[in-house]
Amino acid sequence: MLSPWITKGFAVAAIAACSVAPGFVVAQSNQVAFGNFQDNADLPIEVTADNLDVNQNDGTAMFTGNVMIGQGTMRLSAPEVLVVYQDGQSGIEQLKAKGGVTLVSGEDAAEAVNADYNLETGLINMRGNVLLLQGANAIAAEAMTVDTRSGTAQMSGRVKTVLQQGEE
Repeated sequence: MLSPWITKGFAVAAIAACSVAPGFVVAQSNQVAFGNFQDNADLPIEVTADNLDVNQNDGTAMFTGNVMIGQGTMRLSAPEVLVVYQDGQSGIEQLKAKGGVTLVSGEDAAEAVNADYNLETGLINMRGNVLLLQGANAIAAEAMTVDTRSGTAQMSGRVKTVLQQGEE
C-alpha cells in the first residue's frame, strides 16, 4: 500500500511506465542524489506509534502500528520499527523497519519492503521492491542504499528507470 505522501495515481503510473515503456533503462547499479539529509544528522529523532514494547535485557524498543519517525526533514513510516540502542543505552545505534517502509526527504520519496538505518554510519539500506520517486522520474530496483552524509543513493539489483524529458 502506498504512503499518503505519494500521490497514488502518480506512483501507479510510474510503476506502469517502468514495466512497459519502450525507453526504460535497465542496469545493474545506479547512483543518484537523494534527499536533504546533510543537516539532519545531529537533530533529535521523534517517534510516534500506536504501541511500544521495551526490552531492557537486549536494549531494544519495538514500535508497532502506524509508526512515524522524523528527523529534521526526513520522515520514515512503517507498520513496525525496532530501535536498537547503543551499549549502555546512551543513544540509538540503528532503526530496523519492516512491513512496507516509506522514506521521504525533501522532494524525494522511496518505498521498500524493509529498511535498516544505521545512525553510526549514516546509511539506510532499503530492500525488496524499492521504488524511488524524484519529481516526474521513477527508479525501481531490488535494493537501495542511501548515504545520509553525502545525500546520495546507490541502486542495485535489476534497476529500471524512466527519465522524463521536457514538460508535459
